[in-house]
Amino acid sequence: MNRIERVIKELMQNDLTQMIVSETIAIRYLTGVSVYPGERLFALLLREDGNHVFFCNRLFFMPEVPYEIVWYNDGEDVISEMVKYLDVSKPVGIDKEWPAKFLIPLIESNSKITAKLAGDCVDNVRAIKDEEEIEKMRIASRINDEVIMNAMNYIKTGMTEKEVAAFVDAEYLRLGADGNSFGTDVSFGDDAADPHHMTGDRVLKDNELVLIDMGCIKDGYCSDMTRTFFNGSVSDEEKHVYNIVRQANEYAESIIKPGIRLSDIDKAARKIISDAGYGEYFTHRLGHFIGQTVHEKGDVSSFNDNLTKEGMIFSIEPGIYLPGKLGVRIEDLVLVTADGCEVLNKVSKDIRII
Repeated sequence: MNRIERVIKELMQNDLTQMIVSETIAIRYLTGVSVYPGERLFALLLREDGNHVFFCNRLFFMPEVPYEIVWYNDGEDVISEMVKYLDVSKPVGIDKEWPAKFLIPLIESNSKITAKLAGDCVDNVRAIKDEEEIEKMRIASRINDEVIMNAMNYIKTGMTEKEVAAFVDAEYLRLGADGNSFGTDVSFGDDAADPHHMTGDRVLKDNELVLIDMGCIKDGYCSDMTRTFFNGSVSDEEKHVYNIVRQANEYAESIIKPGIRLSDIDKAARKIISDAGYGEYFTHRLGHFIGQTVHEKGDVSSFNDNLTKEGMIFSIEPGIYLPGKLGVRIEDLVLVTADGCEVLNKVSKDIRII
């Protein structure tokens, strides 16, 4: 069953026979077609009968596809053309990205049209990676592993956070990545106490910790990892906090297999940190799904009781953040396998002093 067929199956399970997909990455995932239309309408209409239709402005190049293409020029009423291809007697699934400037005119064009949010019908399929996708994500993670090791060898007292981030970004390109999956986050010392610190001009001092959250894109798929290490020495408090975070990370990974509630994975890691007295300082969910974008639909949180399935890939990233003092986070990507999980990041989690 190909990807579109899997989405159609999801639609039918939600009592839908048709869906408008506009998210460009989702369209690329389903058809291999890459068009980035800016403010113009670009959409794929999926239909239960298999007669799928593209709607595309003549400004853009479209490869040959086995579906009808409805072309339009700037200024033409493409919404009216789209309505002709809909079964207005039945609800129309709409993905989560379609702008109101297109959705509202569609609804207003015919009083019989009923729109239903159907983004999950695509996202649920994207959450289960096939072998081709899995191998691409392994490769992206291998690049991430190599770059973080190179960064550890590069960093010296007196460098700024921005200098280190620039080195990481350049290494991605040197090693064949297509770019970053998100902005490289480098935090020195107590900057790391902010989980979403913005890399700045802070200069690294002797005996400060370094936290790097980083990821690249290779062949359309993302990597993401975080490592925390130490410049010159590690204090007793830093070592204590680090070992708690590492234990939470590794224990959570050890219990992953198909059929486990995602919320239970979060709970397992959070309990270790809470039992150690740092529960209030673990301030975010344990992980997020990842694939063609660094944050895809789905997470590892206390609110998500969905079960893990073979082929899912998500992050495991516990952290402890002590304001004004320090922050430690250790993040891997994991692939749910038939009987457990594969940790895609191979960089050691032993305490490292540079």
